[in-house]
Amino acid sequence: MLASLFDFTLHASWLAAWFWLLLLIALVWLRRHGQLNRAHLEPILTADQADDGGAEMPTLSVLVAAKDEEANIGRCVESLLAQDYPGLQVVAANDRSQDRTGAILDELAARDPRLKVVHIRELPAGWAGKNHAMHQAVQHAAGQVLVFTDADCQFHEPRMLRAAVRFAQREKVDLLSVLPQLEAGTFWERVVQPPAGAIMVYWFPPQRVNDPASRVAYANGAFMLMSRESYERLGGHEEARGALNEDMHFAATAKRRGLRLRVIRGDGLYTVRMYVGMRQIWNGWTRIFYCCFGTLGRLMASVLFLSIFSLAPTVSLLLSPLAGAAGPAIALAAAVAVVAQQTVLWRFYALGGTPPAWALTYPLGAAVCLGITLNAMRRHGGATTKWRGTVYSGGGRVAAAR
Repeated sequence: MLASLFDFTLHASWLAAWFWLLLLIALVWLRRHGQLNRAHLEPILTADQADDGGAEMPTLSVLVAAKDEEANIGRCVESLLAQDYPGLQVVAANDRSQDRTGAILDELAARDPRLKVVHIRELPAGWAGKNHAMHQAVQHAAGQVLVFTDADCQFHEPRMLRAAVRFAQREKVDLLSVLPQLEAGTFWERVVQPPAGAIMVYWFPPQRVNDPASRVAYANGAFMLMSRESYERLGGHEEARGALNEDMHFAATAKRRGLRLRVIRGDGLYTVRMYVGMRQIWNGWTRIFYCCFGTLGRLMASVLFLSIFSLAPTVSLLLSPLAGAAGPAIALAAAVAVVAQQTVLWRFYALGGTPPAWALTYPLGAAVCLGITLNAMRRHGGATTKWRGTVYSGGGRVAAAR
């Protein structure tokens, strides 16, 4: 019976192509188990790496920029001040906030002299808001080592900074980016964040990012650690002034100038809640996709990736009854592709801290990511980008801000 189903399929060339394409998709997904196996071999930052054997720690300044972050800034700064690190300074830049962000920071600074608050009133032409805020914060930083983080991060392990500094020293890393564990409090966060992250891993696999011989560069602005000397060699935020993804700018610059870049997982040492609600998810990931992928060609390739490898198996399974006599064969091939896809996704979701069962929603999340990618392509036509209350012309670098 199975042979007859295959025979029906091969009678029409387009049905045959459909059938074999689905089996090829299944094989591509199964190969990704090898990529996940290699990901497990990559180093992970853990708290026990903070053991320094009594060696002296360099002074360290953590810099965080906040614009209208009253819901997050308190817990972020308090978790930083709770770090078990000698010679710690926290510099928080209140970037033109219209809410209680500035007041919250001033209250915290009154209780802890290790916190320095910088209030920013204006955004100069040609600067992205975060870059200008960080640039101003650096002017008040006293540490030999600089750590840049985001206001929506929370640090759960008091020894994280110790561990990160020791890792960078031991591995002779110039720019260390530690990946966070994502918090997801709503349905759409759990549905969209993992597929969006999968696209980023597709373009920026850690094995290639961490290979000095590869040009692939990536860093996550939630945690970037570098010495002051390395920061100056990268040109600081002044050189990145117009970049809406300054983390990617620093990573690419590090590779071009021969600095050693490493990106590692943080084993739940800290968490970040990137976006809340579909509107933030849509706008935030549009900005990330546009700025990170950089070219129209990569965005188009992402559209094909999502359409063929992410959505085609499920869509084919649903549409297989329309294939007539070949329907059962198409359904079988589609089911094989869906199962292969899910075996990989359950592992990938668990690796990122999302309950694996949410992998069942992957087709829905991939469909949303497809829409986000198409929206990012509009930026190449000169569409404006609104981020954190500031409107920028274009999507990748600041032409004019208001």
